[in-house]
Amino acid sequence: MRRLSVLLIALVFHLPVYAQVVNIDNAALKKLVAEGVPVIDIRRAEEWRQTGIVEGSHLLTFFDKKGKYDVNKWMADFTKIVDQDDHFVLICRTGNRTGIVGRFLDEKLKYSKVSHVQKGITHWIREGNPTVKPSI
Repeated sequence: MRRLSVLLIALVFHLPVYAQVVNIDNAALKKLVAEGVPVIDIRRAEEWRQTGIVEGSHLLTFFDKKGKYDVNKWMADFTKIVDQDDHFVLICRTGNRTGIVGRFLDEKLKYSKVSHVQKGITHWIREGNPTVKPSI
């Protein structure tokens, strides 16, 4: 997993910059959820079950346990949720994976309205915000 993540990170940092992934905190996440901006949780099913999810989140795993991913399959599911010009929020456990995926979507695929929860679901929970059980 580490090699794959390092490779993906290296590729992302060598891409030309078109826009910027916006790092958001819990207050901004609450506001965007209230506005109906889609939240996409890219963690794995066992992680969703362990912590719960932000209510209304779309559950769409990017990396498997070994750090592998299938961009084509993920994008096929992702594009059912948002269009290229739509604003959306990515969330994971601590913000590491969403940072990588967000930069990929922004810089490589030119999605321009990408936000990611900088400290992830763990910080959301630590601040006393609610989660719900996933329906998986």
